[in-house]
Amino acid sequence: MKQYSDLEFLRLSKWEKFRYKLLCFFAAIPRALKNAGIGIGRFFKNAVLGIGREFKDLWLTFREGDWKTKTSYLVMGFGCLARGQILRGLMFLLFEIVFIFYMIVAGGYWISMLPSLGKTGPGEVYNAVLDTYSYEYNDNSFKILLYGVLTIFFIVAFIYTWRANIKQNRVAEQILRSGKKLKSGKDDLRSLVDDQFHKTLLALPLTGILIFTVLPIIFMILVAFTNYDGSHDGYINSLFTWQGLENFRTMLVWKGAGGRSYSATFGEILTWTLIWAFFATFTNYFLGMFVAMMINKKGIRVKKLWRTILILTIAIPQFISLLYVSKMFAKNGIVNGLLLDLGWIDQAIDFWGSTAHNGLTARVLVIVINIWIGIPYLMLIATGILMNIPQDLYESARIDGANPWQQFRKITLPYMLFITGPYLLTQFTGNMNNFNVIYLLTGGAPTNAAASWASGNVGYTDLLITWLFKITTGEDAKYYLASVVGILVFVVVAVISLIVYNVLPSIKNEEDFQ
Repeated sequence: MKQYSDLEFLRLSKWEKFRYKLLCFFAAIPRALKNAGIGIGRFFKNAVLGIGREFKDLWLTFREGDWKTKTSYLVMGFGCLARGQILRGLMFLLFEIVFIFYMIVAGGYWISMLPSLGKTGPGEVYNAVLDTYSYEYNDNSFKILLYGVLTIFFIVAFIYTWRANIKQNRVAEQILRSGKKLKSGKDDLRSLVDDQFHKTLLALPLTGILIFTVLPIIFMILVAFTNYDGSHDGYINSLFTWQGLENFRTMLVWKGAGGRSYSATFGEILTWTLIWAFFATFTNYFLGMFVAMMINKKGIRVKKLWRTILILTIAIPQFISLLYVSKMFAKNGIVNGLLLDLGWIDQAIDFWGSTAHNGLTARVLVIVINIWIGIPYLMLIATGILMNIPQDLYESARIDGANPWQQFRKITLPYMLFITGPYLLTQFTGNMNNFNVIYLLTGGAPTNAAASWASGNVGYTDLLITWLFKITTGEDAKYYLASVVGILVFVVVAVISLIVYNVLPSIKNEEDFQ
């Protein structure tokens, strides 16, 4: 592909500029993939080198350290206690005691059961005293997986703390050799509220993130490699077991039983999800911007009244308004009744049940209704931004003979895109996971008969998030399949977000509007 200089690019027509930028984008994809591969390779290389350096440092510390340091390899905190750092030593020693006690009492059991996720399932056991059979519950696969992951977290935390304990001994020896005095317990406590106060503040939030965010994500990923579903719930009905990559093959391999496949269903829903996210994002964005511009226009009276009317749609809970709108467009709803009374139609239109053209009517309708919901938010955002655009720019443009459309295209839109670029990205990814609008309006209807066999009674307006919800409800809930879908959704959203984020003007040209 021919590369143009800046001067040659300026001489191109609008269509040629657009075509050149498009070609540059696609030409950059192989280079980006190559750079990503190099980056991943460099990461693993640095990781291996880092582990090697850690082992080397451990060996040198043991070989060159005194007997207090050597003892600390087995008894955490011993070196600190022997050198008078009582608080540090007690903390290290207490952590080791708690870890050993936990591993003996429970941790060892959870780790040993993790490869099998349970050996003895529920079943009937004969009671000789009562001369009858009773149902007995034994291993719990769900608890084994959960506590097994928690135990692994605890082991990693112990290894990290043990390594910190060794580093403390090495640093303490170096300080004593230099003739300086070690910090006392009071100095450590004072440090936690002074120069190390940031660590004190972050300790609790970081722990919360690990327990309530990282752990559930890892648990969900692991569920994708099991057969956890309604009939294999891990305790009451039957244990669930590891399935390896079988669930991913089920979802991604094209041909299934009778020529049908989950991958075709996933591809169809993903395509509609991307279409929905695109229109739901940009229709609200541009229409909300135009509404804000109209209200802000000089000469418009009672501006506060127009803004208040629009804001009322935000004040009313979506749960109520969307359910009401859904009933309005039902076969026996207000809309059909009005059209019949006016004589515009001969029979009621099934807006949510029409499967003609792959449910086109329902799909268009949910996009239009979403405009009514989304415009007020964008109107408020755009109003604040528009008020901060320097009026001198518009005055200069008018003097130069620019018409309103040129002013919008050259001043307003670039300024808006620069400020709201990150918001557009988050709104797009949010619309991909917009559960409320689809579920409350249509519930995924109309039913897609060609895809409903794939679990979840798939509909033409179903997004990946609503399909995932359907997969996990009912007696035939397939949690393992939902986890696979969740992982694939994450991959799709992550790839789109990374690509778009790196081409946003507010990221590439941060200094332009400063």
